[in-house]
Amino acid sequence: MIKKEERRKENLLPAGSPRYVRIYDNGGKTYDRYTVVFTRPEKFGMKGQTIFVGMSHDPFYPQGFCQHGAHDKPIDRPSYGHIGKKIGFDALPEDCRKVVINDYQCFWGLRP
Repeated sequence: MIKKEERRKENLLPAGSPRYVRIYDNGGKTYDRYTVVFTRPEKFGMKGQTIFVGMSHDPFYPQGFCQHGAHDKPIDRPSYGHIGKKIGFDALPEDCRKVVINDYQCFWGLRP
């Protein structure tokens, strides 16, 4: 990778954590326990949309859940209580982090 790409990746994924996401955990009240909202969608061609993914604890398993969506209004602003409490990226289960990193790199055009 050239230096410019390396700096861009470090800016967007500092210490391996995606910078432009908001993450919520509803504590298991529903099967789609985790909701991740990708912020700044206008930067990757989705202006006016809220891009998100909802996941269970095991999104890759046969009985797991992982579904992407888009909405024309924010799903977590001005209030987000209906989708859980805010958590950090490190609080997500490992498989959920993999989903988020893969999507994030794809959206921002980053090499894995």
